[in-house]
Amino acid sequence: MVRIKAKNLEDFVRDIFAATGCSHAESARIGKYLVGANLAGHDSHGVARVPRYVQWKRDGMLHPDQTVERVIDTPVLAILDGKFGFGQTVAPQAVAIGIEKCMAHGLSAIGLRNSGHVGRVGEWAEMAAAAGLVSVHWVNVVGSVLVAPFGGVDRRFSTAPFCVGIPRGDAEPIVLDFATSLVAEGKVLIASQGGKPISDNALVAPDGTMSGDPHVLYGDYDKNPQRDYKKGRGAIRAFGEHKGSGLALMCEMLGGALTGNGASTFERRWSQGMFSFYINPKTIDPAEFFPTEVARCVSFVKSAKPVELGGEVLVPGEPEIRNRVERRAKGVPLPDDTLAALIAAARQVGLDGKRIQALEII
Repeated sequence: MVRIKAKNLEDFVRDIFAATGCSHAESARIGKYLVGANLAGHDSHGVARVPRYVQWKRDGMLHPDQTVERVIDTPVLAILDGKFGFGQTVAPQAVAIGIEKCMAHGLSAIGLRNSGHVGRVGEWAEMAAAAGLVSVHWVNVVGSVLVAPFGGVDRRFSTAPFCVGIPRGDAEPIVLDFATSLVAEGKVLIASQGGKPISDNALVAPDGTMSGDPHVLYGDYDKNPQRDYKKGRGAIRAFGEHKGSGLALMCEMLGGALTGNGASTFERRWSQGMFSFYINPKTIDPAEFFPTEVARCVSFVKSAKPVELGGEVLVPGEPEIRNRVERRAKGVPLPDDTLAALIAAARQVGLDGKRIQALEII
């Protein structure tokens, strides 16, 4: 395990994607948002994704510097086609359109389809919260079938993230952001590279045996730095038994079917869909009951006696806030295999040895 200063890591990722043919602005966005996920403690959506993005760009699955197309556009609703652009480019465009419509009318609904990997969905809830808006996001990944439904062992769902953001004025927002699978696929990836292990019941083998071994998902990868979930025979389990499985289905229905991205299937090209609601509390709450009640409720919840002596009850978003403080001060931790894969991707796109050596390890 090594640590790298966030700014150095961000610039390094930027230079990798600039070398692939992305514009400087897009490359900088990709670096910012991927490293931002690492800073928040969501390493599964951070720079471990770089080699896969580079490969997708090379294979023509991702197109640089796209502007979303407004397929449907009404005062309060839009369906947007991301045209297989990088999620770090088309997702913030979609959120900005949602914010604009919501600020004008108090409520908006935005569907994004044919997007590259949108990264940590909490990023988009934070963007809406910074504008003072509540947001709810339903996300799916067509062509990425990884998760077994409750009662089954075969892959039938994507990891189908769900996210809600609640603004709190000058305080950091409350952001609930999770995959409806027991773990995100990226967490299995990190575990396979020597990072934090996954729980021993996160995966399920074809015979129904539960496991925490990433080989169940990826097959034999011990002599290959790349991980391909299509080579494994097992699946990730849905969280919360029937509840998580049911929520995953709703993400497929809203993020996939309703946006036009397509719901879970093996047959379609990899892309993400996201259906988002935006609500302006000031429009429906002129008396400002909402912010006062949010503060009261958070205080009430956190006042609960901890299970463990010296422990603390946290609300969604607090671990990310603390991780950012710690990792900005001490550097972003990367497992050795993740760093090796990142450097291999840099060499692959033509970064020279001096640029690679400039990635200072703390």
